[in-house]
Amino acid sequence: MSIATRTGDTGTTGLMYNRRVSKCHPRVEAYGSVDELNTALGMARASAEHPFITEALQARQKDLVILMGELATLPEDLERYVKDGFHRVTNALIAPLDSLVTEIEKQNVSFKGWATPGSCLSSATLDHARTACRRAERRVAALQESGGLDNPQIIIFLNRFSDALWLMARWVETQITTNE
Repeated sequence: MSIATRTGDTGTTGLMYNRRVSKCHPRVEAYGSVDELNTALGMARASAEHPFITEALQARQKDLVILMGELATLPEDLERYVKDGFHRVTNALIAPLDSLVTEIEKQNVSFKGWATPGSCLSSATLDHARTACRRAERRVAALQESGGLDNPQIIIFLNRFSDALWLMARWVETQITTNE
């Protein structure tokens, strides 16, 4: 079986359970933006020099697979989705983000006002991932406003994650200035 199925040649794409929608459907915009976020996280993880960052990012990348699966499922198919053993985004995915934010804030991360990305490659890639996360959050909010999303936990996850990414970038910058 080839990756080039040609099923998208007419401008549609597949969702879970053989549903087809336009490639510019708000649902596709939402999970596509989360996919871009996952790629940005991969870049951030590859450029990170601290295990604390790489481990946190890899765990969240796995969470994003759950999030994308739910976004790629129409509301009328969610019951079947869960019955088939797939997970939905719940507070159990958000709680580790809250813990991460708390842990970083306890480490005396230094920042004043607005941060300017680019102090080092690692913090810059984290800031890039943060902006990708905010874009995904906006796309998911648009899906919710259009009536296509019934799980507000997804927006909460993305909102919390963007906060954590901002803090991780500042944490990396603090490590650099502390170790100089």
